[in-house]
Amino acid sequence: MSTSTDAATDAATGTPDEQSHASPATTPDGDPVSSAALRPHAEQTYAAELAALAGADDRQRPPGWKLSPWAVTQYLLGTTMDDGTEITPKYIGSRRVVEVAVATLATDRALLLIGVPGTAKTWLSEHLAAAIAGDSTLLVQGTAGTSEEAVRYGWNYARLLAEGPSEAAMVPSPVMTAMARGSIARIEELTRMPSDVQDGLITVLSEKALPVAELGVEVQARRGFNVIATANDRDRGVNDLSSALRRRFNTVVLPVPDSAEDEVRIVTQRVEQLGRALELPEVPTSLTEIQRVVTVFRELRSGVTEDNGTKVKSPSGTLSTAEAISVITNGIALAAHFGDGLLRPADVAAGIQGAVVQDRVSDGVVWREYLETVARGREGWSEFYRACREVSA
Repeated sequence: MSTSTDAATDAATGTPDEQSHASPATTPDGDPVSSAALRPHAEQTYAAELAALAGADDRQRPPGWKLSPWAVTQYLLGTTMDDGTEITPKYIGSRRVVEVAVATLATDRALLLIGVPGTAKTWLSEHLAAAIAGDSTLLVQGTAGTSEEAVRYGWNYARLLAEGPSEAAMVPSPVMTAMARGSIARIEELTRMPSDVQDGLITVLSEKALPVAELGVEVQARRGFNVIATANDRDRGVNDLSSALRRRFNTVVLPVPDSAEDEVRIVTQRVEQLGRALELPEVPTSLTEIQRVVTVFRELRSGVTEDNGTKVKSPSGTLSTAEAISVITNGIALAAHFGDGLLRPADVAAGIQGAVVQDRVSDGVVWREYLETVARGREGWSEFYRACREVSA
């Protein structure tokens, strides 16, 4: 009969002594890593909000969860608590989508988030893991070169050659670590991974155990373990999931923002957060320019102007909300360092063209036609039109 390996658990979780006495990581200047990190993890950035929710959360929590499903949903969608604490929204969209995702993770089913690029799949998976497990770092990045060791386990080859297969020579994957801790493992771009590597998850998800054949043992998942995977089927290099693996996931489709107002709200919020994280000079957020960028992207995505009056061609790129955030953030940097401190059409023109024109020939034609048939005659867009024409020249 196979048994769990204590060494694998220790390697994945650390001993109690190591956990309780380890010194916080610091920079050479002595500052905590989190304060110097370019992008702290969600559980670091929103530690105060998570602590406030945990303190007020008196609802039933699934085994191993830091918060109840209700509190996780409040963390994701935002709320004002009874004591006045403001919980900022992390996901702006359908409440039902979030509730289904959270409820899935409270069962023994893994969660697969699918959507076109830029629909916040990675963002949502990180915040789900942070709220449920307090740790969003157990991550496998799927690529065409991802090996089976990334989702199972590998070996320290120096020790393997010196000692042969042993528990000490085994290197646990993030998935094995999550199993041993009773935590959440995240898999990004699952469909980019080769099919045989994908199928290495089947035993993990169905049996909640990971056999280590070389040692004749297995690691059994502790309560609280689950997997959140993300995928998009519009990108190149997609490997469809086998029916056996797909059955072990509950699939939640993340849509593009329903309305321009929602998308403007998302862009505004994320630009402000990025500006603080990057310590960009203060530039008054121009709602006009954000609305304009969002309008351009939505019209080119849908192939028709917002008043349904003019059909336009769509470019080859996705023109996602994430790209709109990047355009505005770059524009703020230009306005702060090379402009007059106000976000103007000239500051976003180059970023929009770079996002739209992925193929110089076909996308170039699409962009020029949009400028001449839509932007040129639209009221209040003359300065934007001239800025884009100057960049295109």
